[in-house]
Amino acid sequence: MIKIKPFIVLGIILFAITLLVPTVLVLPFMQEKEENNLVNTKDIKKTSDSVIEVSVYRENKDEIEQLGLEEYVVGVVASEMPAKFEMEALKAQALTARTYIVKRLMNNQKAESELPEEAIVGDSINYQVYNNRDELKKIWESAGYDWQKNMQKIEEAVRATEGQILTYEGDPIDATFFSTSNGYTENSDAVWANSISYLKSVESPWDVDSPKFKGETTISVADFEKTLGVSLAAGTKIIDDVKYTVGKRIASVKISGKELTGTEIREKLQLKSTDFTMIRKGDTIKITTRGYGHGVGMSQYGANGMAASGKTYEDIVKYYYQGVEVTASKNLLNKYTAKK
Repeated sequence: MIKIKPFIVLGIILFAITLLVPTVLVLPFMQEKEENNLVNTKDIKKTSDSVIEVSVYRENKDEIEQLGLEEYVVGVVASEMPAKFEMEALKAQALTARTYIVKRLMNNQKAESELPEEAIVGDSINYQVYNNRDELKKIWESAGYDWQKNMQKIEEAVRATEGQILTYEGDPIDATFFSTSNGYTENSDAVWANSISYLKSVESPWDVDSPKFKGETTISVADFEKTLGVSLAAGTKIIDDVKYTVGKRIASVKISGKELTGTEIREKLQLKSTDFTMIRKGDTIKITTRGYGHGVGMSQYGANGMAASGKTYEDIVKYYYQGVEVTASKNLLNKYTAKK
């Protein structure tokens, strides 16, 4: 019979305890970790279930596309502003895009006759231009851009401003924007019927560097007369009695004695701006424009110029929209979801 010495038995017991203790300690920790993971998963599901959805009418496809609000903002920013623009300019554009759709949701703007009843917004320039990720990939790749790099940059701009909108006296603003100014933005009532406090003319000197700052177009005298309903006299001069807006654009002119607003002429002749000059050369009329767009609100190329000079997105939006605040949309959207 082999006798085991007591100190050996004690050693074996201590060794066994050493092996068991880590297991005893680790099992509760692993169980707690798994429980925490379960809680996180529930929270994620809850968050995804509460996402505000946007119903976009895809006009060319004649169908409705349902997507989350922030995903919609990504599609708008990518479609409305070049991805090569400065990050702070892209953030400013994200604010305008989100403000626009939140305002429509709050006001339940589904009444437009051209939209299906279930849609809240269209995807054309009549609303905000929107393309989904597959469409953006095709657009960017066909133009030779790295679509993944572009998408990552747009997503970063949207994430950085997530949940933020522009308000004036507590309400979402009409966050109008356009491509390029003539050096000034325009008062809202110079283009539309209403005078809006935060849509006032400001200087925008950065736009001179825009490739769209100057434009030229030529139209035949016959088409010009037919389109505007005038009959031109002989000579090179076309417009008389010119009146200007605060934004240095044409408010009204007389052509062969007929008074027309600058906006009327721009729309009928499809000009890039209401800052224009005209001269007759034989059977044609040469029209030179400065700026691109209606001129009200934020100039996109101006925003990019401000960003390049070191201004933040808040600096940009508060410059182009006078007296506004950058605020969280959560409370407003809670009211919207409560109505549903």
